[in-house]
Amino acid sequence: MRQKRRQKRSYKRIKMVLMLLLVILVAVMGVVWGQHVKEHNQSGIDAAIADDEIVHVMILGIDSRQGDTGRSDTMMVTAVDTDKGKAALMSVPRDTRVPIEGHGYEKINHAYAYGGQELTQKSVESLLGVKIDHYVLINTTAFERIIDALGGVDINVEKRMHYEDPWDDNGGLVIDLYPGEQHMDGKKAIQYVRYRDGEGDIGRIGRQQKFVKACLAKMISPQMLPRLPKLIEEINSAVTTDMSLSELLRFAKLMKSVHDNGLTAQMVPGQPAYLQDVSYWIPDITDLRQLIMEELGLELSEDAKAKAQADEDEYMKSLPKNMQILAQSKNSSGTIQEEAVAKEQDKKPMKPSQISVMVINDSGINGAGAEVAGILQRKGFVISGVETGITSSRTQTTITTSTRNTDVFYGMPFKCVIMDGGSSNQAVVHIGVDYRK
Repeated sequence: MRQKRRQKRSYKRIKMVLMLLLVILVAVMGVVWGQHVKEHNQSGIDAAIADDEIVHVMILGIDSRQGDTGRSDTMMVTAVDTDKGKAALMSVPRDTRVPIEGHGYEKINHAYAYGGQELTQKSVESLLGVKIDHYVLINTTAFERIIDALGGVDINVEKRMHYEDPWDDNGGLVIDLYPGEQHMDGKKAIQYVRYRDGEGDIGRIGRQQKFVKACLAKMISPQMLPRLPKLIEEINSAVTTDMSLSELLRFAKLMKSVHDNGLTAQMVPGQPAYLQDVSYWIPDITDLRQLIMEELGLELSEDAKAKAQADEDEYMKSLPKNMQILAQSKNSSGTIQEEAVAKEQDKKPMKPSQISVMVINDSGINGAGAEVAGILQRKGFVISGVETGITSSRTQTTITTSTRNTDVFYGMPFKCVIMDGGSSNQAVVHIGVDYRK
C-alpha cells in the first residue's frame, strides 16, 4: 500500500514538472493579467492546417475574483510544430471584437465571464480559423511568486518607464524602471509587463512576448534544476490544463529545439477603434489567418483563403455605423521596438501627429472619453484607444507624457495636470471628475 502511495506521489510530481516545463514554454506570461478532456466541434472551422504535427494550445491568464468567474485578461495561442521543433506565439488583444455565441459581438475577454474556457475556446477558434487542441489556465495572482521561484529573469528594458497612479492597484500603482539590461524579480517583472503607455494593449503585448522569450531562456539553463521543487509548488497552485502526462512529456522534450529555432511572436493584426467610451481592436481576419500559416512555414489553402475573406466581409458588415476606426498604430504587430537614447538635438518637442495618445475615462462621466479623444484628434494627435478606467471617481484629469512634449499639451479646453513620464512619442490621458467643472 505504501509503495502504491509513493508511486502515486511520484506520478503526480512528474506530471507537475512536465506541466511546469510546458507552461514556461508557452505561457508563463499568461499570469500577468490579469481538468477535463474535451471533444471539439469543428463546425464552421476550415481545416487550414492538415498536418497532424501542428498542435494549438490556448493560454488564458485568469483574473479570478471572489464571487464571480473572473476575466481572461491575457490570451495567447501557441502553434507548435512537434515534428520540426518550432513554435509560434499569437497574442490576442483582450479588446478584440468577436462574435460570442449567444451574446452577439463583444470583446473577446468577455467570453470567459459568459461561459468559461469552453466558450472562450469557441470564440478563439472562430477568429483564428483553427482547431484548439488544448488549454492552459493560469491564475494571475501567482505571477510574482512564480517569477521569484524561477529566480527572476534578465530583461533589456527598452525605454524609461515611469508611471504613478494613486487610484490604481488597490491603493496605488508605481512603475519606475530605467532602460538597459537588468535582472528582475517578481515585483519588478510585473511592473515591466503592466506598464501602460500611449500604445495601450499593443505595447503591453509586445512586452509580454519579450518576457516569454526571456523566461524560456531561463528555463532551459542548468541553474534551474535546484529550483524545480519550489517552481512545482507555485505552478501546481496556479495552473489548470487538460493535457495528459504523455502530452506534457511530448512538449517538454521540444523546449530546447524551440528555443534554438527561435520562438516567433506576433499579435492579431488589426486596428484600434472605439464606440463611445469603449475601446475595441478590429482584427484583419484575412491577414491574421495568413500570418498563422506563415509563422510555421505553411501555406493557406485556397478554400481557407476564400473562407477567411467571407468571414472578413461578414465581420465588417457587422460594425456599428458610429464606431470610430482609428489610424493604425505604428507598432501594431505587438513587437518590441528598442528606443535609442535621444541625442540632445533630438529633444525638441514633437509634433502632435507624432504622438500616440491613450485616453482613459476615470470620471464616471458618460461620453467623456470620446469627447476628449475628439478634441485631441482635432489638434492633430494620434488616438491609440479609448477605455473606461477601473475607477469612476478620479479627482483630477492628468496627461502623462515625456518631458520633451509637456509643452505640446498646453492650452487644452479642459482642466488638466500635465505630468512627466513615459516615452517620447506617447501620452496617456486620465479623465477625472473635474472634467465637467
